[in-house]
Amino acid sequence: MVDDHNPDYTESKPLNTELETITPESTAENAELSNESTPTTHAVVDAPVAVAAPAETPVEVQASADASAEDDEPDYDAADFAAALANFDREQAAESAAAQSMTAEEVVVTGTVVKITDKHVVVDIGLKSEGLIPLEQVLDAEQKPKFAVGDSVEVVVEREEAEGGYLVSYEKALRHKVWDKLEQAANDKVPVKGMVLSRVKGGLTVDIGIKAFLPGSQVEVRPVRNLDGYIGTEIEVRVIKLNKKRGNVVISRKELLEEDQNAKKAVTLSTLEEGSVLTGTVKNLTDYGAFVDMGGLDGLLHITDMSWGRLTHPRDLVNVGDEIQVKVLKFDKDKQRVSLGFKQLTPDPWLDATERYPIGAQVRGRVLSVTDYGAFVELEQGIEGLVHVSEMTWSKRMKHPSKMVKPGDEVDTIILSVNPNDRRISLGMKQLQENPWEQLEEKYPTGAIIEGRVRNLTDFGAFIEIEDGIDGLVHVSNLSWTKRIKHPSEVLKKGEKVRAIVLGVEPENRRLSLGVKQLQPDVWDTFFAQHRIGDVIKGKVLRTAQFGAFIEIAEGVEGLCHVSEAVDATGQPVKMDVDSEHEFKIVKMNQEEKKVGLSIRAVGEEASRAEVESYKEREHTGGSSKSSSSSSSSSSSSTTLGDLINWKRSENQ
Repeated sequence: MVDDHNPDYTESKPLNTELETITPESTAENAELSNESTPTTHAVVDAPVAVAAPAETPVEVQASADASAEDDEPDYDAADFAAALANFDREQAAESAAAQSMTAEEVVVTGTVVKITDKHVVVDIGLKSEGLIPLEQVLDAEQKPKFAVGDSVEVVVEREEAEGGYLVSYEKALRHKVWDKLEQAANDKVPVKGMVLSRVKGGLTVDIGIKAFLPGSQVEVRPVRNLDGYIGTEIEVRVIKLNKKRGNVVISRKELLEEDQNAKKAVTLSTLEEGSVLTGTVKNLTDYGAFVDMGGLDGLLHITDMSWGRLTHPRDLVNVGDEIQVKVLKFDKDKQRVSLGFKQLTPDPWLDATERYPIGAQVRGRVLSVTDYGAFVELEQGIEGLVHVSEMTWSKRMKHPSKMVKPGDEVDTIILSVNPNDRRISLGMKQLQENPWEQLEEKYPTGAIIEGRVRNLTDFGAFIEIEDGIDGLVHVSNLSWTKRIKHPSEVLKKGEKVRAIVLGVEPENRRLSLGVKQLQPDVWDTFFAQHRIGDVIKGKVLRTAQFGAFIEIAEGVEGLCHVSEAVDATGQPVKMDVDSEHEFKIVKMNQEEKKVGLSIRAVGEEASRAEVESYKEREHTGGSSKSSSSSSSSSSSSTTLGDLINWKRSENQ
């Protein structure tokens, strides 16, 4: 069958009355789309289509269906359908024109929030499709939407989206609303208030009615490292740049701060003078001091002018933001530099330190610090003294002051000396303990024999510990009578137990002299007791010098044979080789200085004592014809040098 409205179309399928017959309800709904419809005249959405009944379909059925349709449905014709279609096209064109007009002119329209998704806020703006506001445009400082479902919101329609709906802008609507005010504020340089919303690259986003950009360099007068602390705070700013076409707004907080600072600075400079006392705010701390804002002008409070005592860091006294009173020490008007003082507001505690801390007084203080050479003790604010390591204990065993005290300890001390000019006080701790040296003379008198352990060896001697804190020194010269010792390690070892004799005690100098060789007989005393000048003795050359040779004449005893005395009877020099042995005559003896002078030349001038004694012995027992003892005795007592020479010659023959 040929369609009345489309002659070229032939229906080849059987008619399905349940699917293709237009019901009254559907036609009524379509009729409502037209603005021109009336209660009596119905617009036809679709004309009825005459369909040829298939051969197998009875004619009675078709006739019955037609009769039923005529009874139940209104009569729609092609004219009604054409009118409805034309009306629909007009509506669509009108809506498209309205949307284009809104987009081109950026008209502000009021819509109602329908719902909020994770990307958009859906708004009913009066068009058949909803408007979509990007969610980030309506977030507050806490990143939460400013609107809820049902709230009214003003927007600007930007464009129609391909997937449906219109993209609308809340920010553009705000710009239109507040742009005139911002332009006026920028022209008049009037500050505006805003809320810092978020941190962005290079600065901050601030809500001043619309979102504006605050560069990081325009936040403070000085550079700010951490901008996150400003988020969520309300600040005053100045509009410094507007671009209506692009919708960009740039603001500055620094300009307002500088103007305020300059105004305060002018007032401060007009009243500032050296010696004046001002109240300022601590702006910044460094290792060497604090910068204090005195009203638009910063002054330096150096760490040395903060306290009469010692400070390790300015933060020990003040913190950023503290309001403190300071005194102007120096003011350079040309360079606008100010030096401030804090300690100068209180009297110098060192002025009467001598009266308040007399020598010998016992005082209590707190240990501030410990060094290799002692500990610093604070007696009061601004007054501290040094306990030298040597004044901490009588014992010499302490290796470091930290073994006795640590910072924060409360200690009792004795004032040893006070020097207000150098601001120094010497303190002592061992003076409060019993001095073991005071009773040392009674405990260890000279000549007493003690036993101790070798604590240390030095080039000049060995230290022997006889009790805790008491060491005695054995000088290298008091180690042996007979050996020439160059270093104590030749005869002693560290930690070895030794016996020694007390040679002397000096409690005031804390000195105890000991000797080891004194426990043995003095070979020099023995030698001087057994020999006298004129004796001829045998000796061995130990070493030579330009002026003579040193001769060993007994174990541990040396004598000097001068070069002028080292000649034979004919006056020829005698060769003095080391380890060679010769006969020497003692020509000089000094027991106090332990010196013996020797001579080879003098040996031949007169008979030695040994030869005389030998001659006398022979005369006494040698079988002489004189048999009586009285004649022998007489002969011995009257022996002359001539007799001795004659006897010697006969011995040689």
